[in-house]
Amino acid sequence: MGLKEVLKQKIDAHRPRTTRLLKEFGNVKLGEYTIEQCIGGGRGIKSLVTDISYLDPMEGIRFRGYTIPEVMEKLPKPDGKDYPYVEGFWYLLLTGDIPTKAQAEEVVADFKTRAQVPQYVFDILRAMPRDEHPMVMFSAAILVMQRESKFAKFYNSGFNKMTAWDSMYEDATDLLAKLPEIAAYIYRMKYKGDTPIAPDYSLDFGGNFAHMMGIKPPYDDVARMYFILHSDHESGNVSAHTTHLVASALSDAYYSLSAGINGLAGPLHGLANQEVLGWIQDVYQKLGGKVPTKEDLVKFLWDTLKSGAVIPGYGHAVLRKTDPRYTSQREYCQKYLPNDELFTVVSMIYEVAPGILQEHGKAKNPWPNVDAQSGVIQWYYGLTEYDFYTVLFGVGRALGVLANITWDRALGYAIERPKSVTTKMLEDAAGIQ
Repeated sequence: MGLKEVLKQKIDAHRPRTTRLLKEFGNVKLGEYTIEQCIGGGRGIKSLVTDISYLDPMEGIRFRGYTIPEVMEKLPKPDGKDYPYVEGFWYLLLTGDIPTKAQAEEVVADFKTRAQVPQYVFDILRAMPRDEHPMVMFSAAILVMQRESKFAKFYNSGFNKMTAWDSMYEDATDLLAKLPEIAAYIYRMKYKGDTPIAPDYSLDFGGNFAHMMGIKPPYDDVARMYFILHSDHESGNVSAHTTHLVASALSDAYYSLSAGINGLAGPLHGLANQEVLGWIQDVYQKLGGKVPTKEDLVKFLWDTLKSGAVIPGYGHAVLRKTDPRYTSQREYCQKYLPNDELFTVVSMIYEVAPGILQEHGKAKNPWPNVDAQSGVIQWYYGLTEYDFYTVLFGVGRALGVLANITWDRALGYAIERPKSVTTKMLEDAAGIQ
C-alpha cells in the first residue's frame, strides 16, 4: 500500500476523534480556554494586543477610539472631496491623533517622495504569466522589494531594540506609498490590454490611484473610502495576525506584508466581496434580469435558506448590528448611484433579509457586513474583474497592519510562540478512555 493510501486510512481513523471532541466535549476547559476554542482556531481567546483598532460588537470597528462616522467627519479632506486623505488616516493610525489639514498634507508630500516603484518590480511583473492571479502578482511585487528594506540593514548593522521602530516606520511608509502604483499597474497590465497609466504625483493617495486605474472622479473618493474602511479589523484576522506573526520574528515589513497578503488571498478571508457580488447578480438574473418585487425577493431568500445555503454578506463573527462599514458605503451609493439596479437590489435585500434571518433563527447576527455592499460600487465604476477586488482590499489592509508592526517594534513585542497540544491530550482532559 502506497503512502497516500496509508495516509487516507489514518485520516479516516482520526476524524471521528476530533468530531467527538468538538460535539461532546467542546466546553471542557484546558486552563482558561475550552477544547472547542483550541480546535476551532483560537476564536475568542484574548492573546493579542493592538491599540490601532478595536471591534466592538455593538458599535463596530473603532480606529484609535474613533468610530467610522467620526473618522470620516473629523479627518481632513482634499479640497472639494467628500472623503478624507488616506495619508491623514495613516497619521491617525500611527499616533492616535486627528491631524490638521497641514499635518495631513505633510504626509501627502512625504508619500510622494517615496512613491516611485523600482523598475525591476515592473520587470518581474511583466515576466509572470498573464493568467497569474493578481494577488500572486501583488504579493510578489511586495516581496521582491525586500532588498530596499531599511529595517533589514539596521538589523544587520547592529540591532537596537529601543530604536527598531524607526527603520520599521521607514519601511512601512516606503512600502505603503508604492502600493497604489503597483496595484494599478497590475490591473492595467492584466485586464486593460497592457496599458499602464503613469502616476500623477500632484495627486494624493486615493486620487493618484484612481488616475492610474483610468477611472474618473468621483472614483477617487471611492478609493479613499474603500482603503480606510478596509484598513484594519483588530489583530486576530488572518491578514493582520499573519503580518504581526511574521514581523515578530524581526522580519521586515516587506516579508511581513507579503505574508499577510497571502493570507488575505484565502477564500475565507478576502474573497467574500466578490462572492457576494456574484450572488447579487445571480439573484438579479434568476428574478428576471430586473429589479424584483419585494414578494419575489422574500420568496427567493427563504428558498435559499431552506435549501441549506446562506445569504452572503450577512452575519459577522463579532458584530451584532449592521456593520458601520456597510453603512458608510450605502451612504455613498445613495448619493452617487441611487438608481443603479444592482444597488436597488442590495437595498431591498437590506430591507427584508434581517427579518427573514431572525425568523429563520440560525444566524447569530442577521445584519449586513462590509462585503454586502463593496463589490456593487466597484462594478458600477466599471471595475468588473472580480479577481482584482482582493488586491483593493490588500492596499487598504496594508494601512492597518503596517501601523501595527511599527508599534510592535516600538514596544519590543516578543516573537509569537503559542504552545500546542496533541489530540490525545485533549482526550485525556475530556476523560475519554
